[in-house]
Amino acid sequence: MKEYIFSIIILSFSLLVAYLISFDTILFFNYKLVYVLWLLIFTIHISVFIPSYINQTEHYYDLTGGITFISSVVLLTTGRYLYFGNIDYVSFIVSLLVSLWTIRLSSFLFLRVKRTGQDVRFSEIKKDFKRFLLAFILSGLWVFTCLLPSIVVLTSSKSIELDIITISGIIIWVFGFIFEVVADKQKTEFNKKNKGRFISTGLWSLTRHPNYFGEFTLWAGLAIISIPYLYGINYIVLTSPLFIYLLLTKVSGVNLLEEIGEKRWGSEKEYQDYKKNTPKFFPKFL
Repeated sequence: MKEYIFSIIILSFSLLVAYLISFDTILFFNYKLVYVLWLLIFTIHISVFIPSYINQTEHYYDLTGGITFISSVVLLTTGRYLYFGNIDYVSFIVSLLVSLWTIRLSSFLFLRVKRTGQDVRFSEIKKDFKRFLLAFILSGLWVFTCLLPSIVVLTSSKSIELDIITISGIIIWVFGFIFEVVADKQKTEFNKKNKGRFISTGLWSLTRHPNYFGEFTLWAGLAIISIPYLYGINYIVLTSPLFIYLLLTKVSGVNLLEEIGEKRWGSEKEYQDYKKNTPKFFPKFL
């Protein structure tokens, strides 16, 4: 029953956070936009979970996150336009950055799982109803958590001009985005010629998970962009990068891949040397 309890806790916790950041949110057809968004995010995930479990497939897991991100951006942007009659520059930039990341990563992950035929993370999980459901609920939490700074920007009742903080956040986002894209490309090219081996070159020589580090960094950039919009309890959204880091490293990403890597290559001295000399997450640039 613990998976059901965790699912309820996640839904309750995310709804509480939605409440805490809702005081200055704009309305969408007489409802606070942040609540409408929360409902949209988890409705999409649960709706896709049902046929995914019935058909015992994880092929649409990552795509579900992508669809939810895009749907969320459309909802937030539409709601802001209907409320103000226009879209300010910062709101447009935030919407654009989230959309670019979503389209790139979702298409990459979907095509990868279609090409390989499976996502090894779900080999056992998809057989268990409650564990597979929890995975989809966690994905919903992932979307909601990543979007928290963007939600504050796009639902705020005020408009703010571009400033040094915004520009700094954009630069950090661009750095993280490029880092993630290059890391994914390097691994894809490596796997074409070295199937079944681990990569330790390029950005993968700086950190064992450069794609996840890039993802963490770009979301941190969006958190910085949101700073001028924050006041009071809204500063809670600055914990978003921390939650993203914990989810990436402790729940659904790094820890699972580290376990898989240990099973595949743990007996090899070369792999143990790679682990010893290469940081798990944050890069070693020097």
